[in-house]
Amino acid sequence: GEYKNKQRVLVFCSRGVTARSRHLLEDLRKLLPHHKKEVKLDTKDDLKSVNEIAEIKSCNSTLFFESRKRQDLYMWASKTPHGPSAKFLVSNVHTMDELRMTGNCMLGSRPLLSFDTVFSSQPHLKLLKAMFIDIFGTPRGHPKSKPFIDRVMSFGMLDGRIWVRNYQIMDAVDGDKKAEKVAAHAGKELTNLVEIGPRFVLTPIRIFNGSFGGPTLYANPKYTSPNATRQAAKTQYGEKYSKRRQANDFRKEKEEINVVPLSDLHDTFS
Repeated sequence: GEYKNKQRVLVFCSRGVTARSRHLLEDLRKLLPHHKKEVKLDTKDDLKSVNEIAEIKSCNSTLFFESRKRQDLYMWASKTPHGPSAKFLVSNVHTMDELRMTGNCMLGSRPLLSFDTVFSSQPHLKLLKAMFIDIFGTPRGHPKSKPFIDRVMSFGMLDGRIWVRNYQIMDAVDGDKKAEKVAAHAGKELTNLVEIGPRFVLTPIRIFNGSFGGPTLYANPKYTSPNATRQAAKTQYGEKYSKRRQANDFRKEKEEINVVPLSDLHDTFS
């Protein structure tokens, strides 16, 4: 088809990302033939410079992975340069090489995007769905894409988090007309899905009106930062330690109170 929907996605990350995060980035670049690369960003606070980089690269969408404390990974999805943009916490990351799934697909093929029904019911999820379609949907006729659809990208919603999976569409009969007729007569399903990878989970944090900032359109009330989670775990461990100390002090006090008095014959055999 003719190349009309000219979506270009800038995919890059900040400095300090872990090896697993870097492999996830490379996997996503393989799945997005309409992506453009950029070197790691060295800024810490001001992400407005990403808009300038996207403008130089002629990109109208951006996927930016931001690393904090060399252990927490955040993902920004933005429509540059005017917005909107969304920030997610990335967790449960498993890359293609790590999973070694049996699924496979053609490099540069176009995906079907499958969304949970809840993405059509809530306003902020409708906005995220539209952004994901622009970012992960390969435009028809893109020079680096193949004119085939042999995989499905699934966006499921569970526990307030978005679960992203990538599957190959496997044809059981592979064009055998006779086998197709037999399967149709028996009522069997001819296609099934085989997972390729990568897989990861996105926890929505905030949706902004602008690109990488601006007025907040949505804030997740159930979001807990990784720092708060680690602090709660340390506090819980500290409570266990304090309880153990209190039990030891109580035992010592009890031993001091309940001292057995010496009898008159205690030094008989000394």
